[in-house]
Amino acid sequence: MTAPAAARAIGLDFGTTNTVAALAGPDGEAPSLVRLDTVEGEVFRSALCFWHDEDVRGGLAVEAGPGAIREYLEYPSDSRFLQSFKSTAASRSFDTAPVFEKRFRFEELGRLFLDKLTRHAGGALDRLDRVVVGRPVTYAGSRPDEALARQRYDAMFAGFAREVHYVYEPLAAAFGYAAHLTEPTTLLVADFGGGTSDFSVVRIAEPGAAQRCVPLGHAGVGIAGDRFDARIVDKLVLPFMGKGGKYRSFDKILDIPGGYFADLADWSKLALMRNRRTLAELETLRRTAIDPQPISRMIALIEHELAFPLYDAVGRLKRALTQGHSAHFSFSSEEVVIEAEVLRAEFEGWIAADVARMAGAVDRALAEAGVAEGEIDRVFLTGGTSLVPAVRAIFMERFGAERIGAGGELTSIADGLALIARQDDVAAWTA
Repeated sequence: MTAPAAARAIGLDFGTTNTVAALAGPDGEAPSLVRLDTVEGEVFRSALCFWHDEDVRGGLAVEAGPGAIREYLEYPSDSRFLQSFKSTAASRSFDTAPVFEKRFRFEELGRLFLDKLTRHAGGALDRLDRVVVGRPVTYAGSRPDEALARQRYDAMFAGFAREVHYVYEPLAAAFGYAAHLTEPTTLLVADFGGGTSDFSVVRIAEPGAAQRCVPLGHAGVGIAGDRFDARIVDKLVLPFMGKGGKYRSFDKILDIPGGYFADLADWSKLALMRNRRTLAELETLRRTAIDPQPISRMIALIEHELAFPLYDAVGRLKRALTQGHSAHFSFSSEEVVIEAEVLRAEFEGWIAADVARMAGAVDRALAEAGVAEGEIDRVFLTGGTSLVPAVRAIFMERFGAERIGAGGELTSIADGLALIARQDDVAAWTA
């Protein structure tokens, strides 16, 4: 499909944690990131906040991005804060998200998010001819349904632009990275996001000519930064919320069901626990628990909308452990105070199985490409989770520091998508 004359085309990196858009611009010029009217500038948090407002049609107001965080922090108990909702795209078990008295499908959340993103872009995202959207090689979740995710993405982006295309996120990063190379290169791109880790092997035949990229193989795994967060919550927070506890059922003593704790550690599910059914179940569990106090803490965490403070505390710890060999974890509310010193070695033990699965996905990408480790000339790491030392070690040990490049952790995907968006034949790159 040929690009429209003087097309308004963008690349959109709709991420689990953050979203970034880049304008394609004319050939010969680098893409330009869309500047938003927020303090954060180009990076827009992939989050939504809802609250009651009788002056708004339907009585329910909504904000997205940094504004969603500000609204939540101002009125936490009277709002509903949703983050990482992209992680539910391929989930058959996700039907709708309960928000006060309403329920929203994935595509409805997505369209609300896009509408707010557009409003904050000052006209840069109005009347688009073409948008190229990044998608993971493998969607998040234990049994992701790719066809369902595509159906939901199509519904979310319907009407956003005249043309909508989807491209693997690591392939987009390769497209942008190619412009900086000075010789023919076989490139491995590793993109680590919030929900997924994705890998592409690309042959770049002509230096500086991104359009000469030849995709050789791809692989992915539906785990990334959010899974690391879940490991931290599991080890440091859930013991205070009743994990490992017992409850009475008639004349039996049983383990407290693990499903509550799995949801509590998953950012895409934690906010959804604030519904009448779940809270009623937890209250029943509290009354029958051998030790009811931890269940009371869990109920308070959910009812008082403490997902974001918990997420923030976990994020601070994880970032600190990328820089030092130990860090302090601190989370406090009226009901629970958790303080702990954590060694990087401990954290690496918690995530060891996840890192091994990431390494396995690298193996699959190389095998699909028919390329041996020694034939990889360059490795490009991008995405926030690529900064975790245990993750970087996968590539340092296999390829050596001299072959590894990194950068643009939050923007490289959007730049590459924008470059693809201005190609005459976008279909050659679509997933």
